[in-house]
This record gives sequence, C-alpha cells and structure tokens, in this order.
Amino acid sequence: MSIARAERLVNLVLCLLSTRQYLTADRIRTIVPGYPEDANPDAFYRMFERDKAELRDLGIPLETGRNNPFDPAEGYRIARRDYELGDIDLEPDEAAAVALAVRLWDSPELTGAAEVALLKLRAAGVDVDQAAPAAIEPRVRASEPAFATLLQAVQTGRVVTFDYRRPVPAEVRTRTVEPWGVVSWRGRWYLVGHDRDRRAARCFRLSRIVGDAKAVSKPGVVEAPAGVDLMSYVKGFEDDHGQGTLARLWVARGQAQGLRRRARVVGTDVVDGIEGDLLEIELNLPESAAGWIAGFGADVEVLEPDVLRKAVYERLLGALAAADGKAS
Repeated sequence: MSIARAERLVNLVLCLLSTRQYLTADRIRTIVPGYPEDANPDAFYRMFERDKAELRDLGIPLETGRNNPFDPAEGYRIARRDYELGDIDLEPDEAAAVALAVRLWDSPELTGAAEVALLKLRAAGVDVDQAAPAAIEPRVRASEPAFATLLQAVQTGRVVTFDYRRPVPAEVRTRTVEPWGVVSWRGRWYLVGHDRDRRAARCFRLSRIVGDAKAVSKPGVVEAPAGVDLMSYVKGFEDDHGQGTLARLWVARGQAQGLRRRARVVGTDVVDGIEGDLLEIELNLPESAAGWIAGFGADVEVLEPDVLRKAVYERLLGALAAADGKAS
C-alpha cells in the first residue's frame, strides 16, 4: 500500500469515528484529505469503493444509513462501540492453540490473514508464542488454482465466473456465482454461493473448476445472507454426490494388491502384451481416488468412467513433468 493511500485511510477512519451522523460519499470527498479535488466523480467513487473494501478487510466496521428518511443518499460512520477493542484474556493453553492455528496454514493467502490476526492479539497484550514446540505439525494446503481468486472475491464481495466440470453427466459448463465463502471439508475446498444461472444457492468443489476463475463485478456487489451456514451446504453437497460410482480397471497380473483388496475380478485381458485382470471397484469419490490409482503407474489402466480415466492421466503427466524438471 502506498504512503498516500495509507494516510488517506487513516484520515477516513478518524473522520468517520469523530461523527455521530452519517456522512455521504460526496461530503467525505470534501472533508477527508487525500481525495483529489480535480478527479471526476467516477474516479472518486472507484477510489472510495476500494477504500471501503480495504477498511472492511482490516476488520473496521463501517455503518451505512441515513440521518433522516428524506436524505437522497446513504452515508457512512464508524461506531466507537464496535471499533474499540474489548479486553482479551486468553489462558496459556488457549494462546498455544492460537499459535498452532497460525502455523497450520500452508498457503500465502491464509498465512497473511493469520499473521494479521496474530498481530492484533499481540497489540491487545496477548502473548502468543509461535516458537513453542508442537507435538504435531499439521498443514492446511490450498493448492487449487482458483483458490486465491475466489477467496479474494469473497472478501471484496465480487461476482465470479468459471468453467465447472460435472462428473455425471461428464460436461463442462460456465457458471456465474455470487460467492459467500470458501470452506474446507475433509481435505477438499468448496465454494458456496448463489448460482445466477440456476437462481439458487449452490456448492462447488474447487478441484472441478477448469482453468482460472475471474471476478466480473465491482467490489461490494455481493453480501452473504445473514446467518448462512456454509458448512451445511458443503455437507449436503457431499450427501447428494456421495453415491458410489462403479469404476472398471485393467490391472497387471499379480500387481496393485492394495487396489485388488477393494475390488472384484470380473475377467481377464491383455494390454500391450501384458496379461492382466479386469476389476470393478465402487468409489464414493472417483476424482479423489485418481491420485491413489495413479500411484500404481503402468500396472493399472482405467477403462471407465471417462472422468476418472482423464483425472489419472493428468496426474501421471504431472508426475512425469515434475520428474523431468528435477532431472534438468
């Protein structure tokens, strides 16, 4: 953040804290230093929207309202009762849990947020020791390509669009979503929001997003419904999609014993001159099984369903590319 913008944000906070009335955007423009006097209205409102989003990201509660019903535009203020930090008193074990949570995240997006929270606690006088040894070192990894874009869209209230692959039927469709939150459940990441195409709340697994997600609206357009339970949508999504999928595989004779223990032999076949067995296996989450199956390498070949065959193929290509990169 530039020094000029930081000074403008400080001036904005001081201005909104010092008034009991709601100040309109036009009034703020005239009394808060930092907003160019010669800027056209559109440029000012874009700057002001960015500033509001920045303050909300910092946890500063902006109130909106009108001083009387006849005011033509809404105004803004900051209530001191909401802004001032109350006393925080953590027991030693609670402070240790906070320190462990900060070390939990293994992605730049969430590491930054955790460090900001830690800084606020220390400013409040809470001693949080990050160097204390832990019996375990867990990690929550967010490696999905769309994760950063979707998380930022949730934080700034922007509509997003992305291509989404459905397993049944196997197809890719473009979705336009008002994002409410990004949730982790059982090692997978999900986006919950309002699907504009279906005109209903929907849940999307990030691993099924094809390519990059894009924000397509101005900040502040989206606001999650009050009291919405994101996790209930995710659990409902898994319940709806958790029915077993029958996969058919070719497995080299005498290989992949771990896979064979969960499958049944239904025939034999020869692939590239190698004798093997045809197996059928019930998979609750075919895409999640792709990494496990790819680990058997050339000893296993997926025959169907096609979505699983492609997912295994992509993982094998990724492993090969990584090996080539290390060799070079």
